[in-house]
Amino acid sequence: MGMHTKRLLFLIHRWLGVVLCAFFAMWFVSGVVMMYVGYPKLTAAERLQHLPELASDAALLAPQQALARAGVTGPLKELRLAAASAGRPAYFAVPLGAARAKGVKAAPGSGTVVVDAVSGKRIAPVDEVQVMASATAYTGPGVALHYLGTIEEDAFTHSRGLDAHRPLHRVQLDDTDATLLYVSGRTAEVVRDASRTERIWNYAGAWIHWLYPFRGNIFDRYWTDIVNWLSIAGIVAALSGTIVGIQRWRFTRTYRSGSRSPYQGIMRWHHIGGLLFALIAITWIFSGLMSMNPWRIFDSGAAPLKMEALEGGPLQLTGLDAAPAALLSSAGGGIRELRWSRSLGKTVVLAHAAAGQPLLLDSQNAQPFTIDTAALREAATRLMPQPVQSSEILSAYDLYYYSRDAHTMTGGASKPLPVWRIAFADAQESWVYIDPHTGTVVARSDRGKRWSRWLFAMLHSWDWLPLLERRPLWDMVLIVLSLGGALLSVTGVVIGWRRLGIKLRSVRA
Repeated sequence: MGMHTKRLLFLIHRWLGVVLCAFFAMWFVSGVVMMYVGYPKLTAAERLQHLPELASDAALLAPQQALARAGVTGPLKELRLAAASAGRPAYFAVPLGAARAKGVKAAPGSGTVVVDAVSGKRIAPVDEVQVMASATAYTGPGVALHYLGTIEEDAFTHSRGLDAHRPLHRVQLDDTDATLLYVSGRTAEVVRDASRTERIWNYAGAWIHWLYPFRGNIFDRYWTDIVNWLSIAGIVAALSGTIVGIQRWRFTRTYRSGSRSPYQGIMRWHHIGGLLFALIAITWIFSGLMSMNPWRIFDSGAAPLKMEALEGGPLQLTGLDAAPAALLSSAGGGIRELRWSRSLGKTVVLAHAAAGQPLLLDSQNAQPFTIDTAALREAATRLMPQPVQSSEILSAYDLYYYSRDAHTMTGGASKPLPVWRIAFADAQESWVYIDPHTGTVVARSDRGKRWSRWLFAMLHSWDWLPLLERRPLWDMVLIVLSLGGALLSVTGVVIGWRRLGIKLRSVRA
């Protein structure tokens, strides 16, 4: 390698390091925090646990009757019943496609129409009284509440999944966790909770790790580009430093100092730390870049699934569908939410308790319903026009369908077992995972998503099941590697600060 090239590599590493080492240090330290405290979220399991129980003796209208009184006609994309809006039982209906309520549009953004399950009247708009009632139902009695007004977005609500609920109402609880609730401005449902511990640690964890200081302000539209290009610059800095470090290390003899490194003091620490931890630094910066799906490289263009094959037609409630009282009585109590869906040409109801697998009921006779396994398997083969390549039932998680702790970035979603994994012979090599108990598609994977799983989740979070199942081994490995990366980064910050001081003094002179 020529002297000019070596000099160029040295300068690239030096000045990119001056700019980026602080980011490196921040990413390594905040990554350790995120191992134990994630970005605030309200998981499906938490939401169910906080919903009031639906009483089987309540005078609740049948779904078709309630929707008719509210002027909601046509097929639905979704229908559920829960005491989630102002603490009273309500139907949450999402019209399918162009089907809308007569005379009044569905809630902007969300498309959800909220209907009182007792009177059949629409519940809109959301005001402070409804918000406080929802918060009271969520927390239970004996907790003082303070209404804090509305916000569009703050440090704990950058998630795009909340866009359909903005503006968000905030309610502060006087509980032991000083919990902050976020209530939908569209449906009055509690959509996020953030305890004091989560809020404090997030400023040292996910908020800073994901560069959220650039969100919700004039930099918001550039946030993706900022993260992408900082990551790319970081890879260049780490790679150039690795090459320089190897070149400067004497493998066969020592320098006059007796060391194989030519540097002294903190420079030697940085040199040796770089040789030891450069690979992990490059791997984590690269996989962090992959988490952004830069320039949509993991989008495979796979065609949408033909869900009508499983559903057998749109969700359309009729006068033959049972009233909630019959469904709740059959379910045996403790039900927090009823959710109507279609399966193999029948309308079924998933009765969700506070925990555990939902009970499946026939929507008309309200009796427990079991899906025909053979019929479901045959219907699943028609989800795509291409033939099925393989089909098997999984009783344990595989490399691409697995569960993570609720606080983690990819955790919190229900991943039931057993599950069918059906592989199709399409160009994108699509896999579909179907819950045989409910007949619903619970996950989908294709070649692009599987590459993302390797290049992001595996390399960044090390969520390899044999390692995750042997905690605290997973914790020890990641913490040691993170501390090594932090040492490399912090020494770089010190060196960069000194270099800047030298340059500034020379300019003044």
